[in-house]
Amino acid sequence: MSRIYPLFSSSSGNAAFIGSPSGGILIDCGVSARRLTQALGRCGIAPEAVSGIFITHDHSDHVSGLRVFAKKCGAPVYAQPVTRECLFSGGYLEPEQECRALTGTAECAGIRITPFETSHDTAQSCGYRMEMPDGRVCAVCTDLGYVSGTVSAALQGCDLVLLESNYDEKMLRTGPYPAPLKKRIASDCGHLSNDAAAAAAQELVAGGTTRLILGHLSQHNNLPALAEAAVEQGLSGYVRGRDYLLQTAAPESDGRMVSF
Repeated sequence: MSRIYPLFSSSSGNAAFIGSPSGGILIDCGVSARRLTQALGRCGIAPEAVSGIFITHDHSDHVSGLRVFAKKCGAPVYAQPVTRECLFSGGYLEPEQECRALTGTAECAGIRITPFETSHDTAQSCGYRMEMPDGRVCAVCTDLGYVSGTVSAALQGCDLVLLESNYDEKMLRTGPYPAPLKKRIASDCGHLSNDAAAAAAQELVAGGTTRLILGHLSQHNNLPALAEAAVEQGLSGYVRGRDYLLQTAAPESDGRMVSF
């Protein structure tokens, strides 16, 4: 049985563990090593069970705890070449720490991990598709302004997708953010809206995906109920609980996992 543990998921910090308490990988490390260790502990996972840390991009809500946690667990870090350089130049890793340049598929903890390009306002941004030892497939896909053909192809055939549903368009439009920030969030290099996530979910479920986790919700411009309602409306031709399972990742995990 394959498992994903959404440990942290919001604009304030992101991390997800894929595997089992005996071993797996971590996607991003956007909170302190102490908080991440505590969250893993609530899931019954020791830091030493992390066999590799895969970074999507170098924004602080994805890498702020990387330097300390990578030392603590002793696992190598993987990142695309440009992101790798940013991790060192930005001080998120020390020069002597191991960070492997990821230019294609990697193998770690029995999982085949393949990066795919996403559109975001950073030097190099990606999501990850993971083929598990039991043949199941999942993906983590957040921090993207739109669903490109590359992203769509990478997500097809996944049993489970952790998909960004960052903002409600009305809440963003009428909310407290300054106009330039609103424009950046809604741009093709920003984040996915609830409606865009709903359109992506429709394509995924039509292609056989049965488990959807909505993630990276803005704590100022979204609500879980709005995100889920948008996806349910987009999937009105399907029955929730029968044709697909849907949930929203909490900002911080209480120890739950999703099997797929």
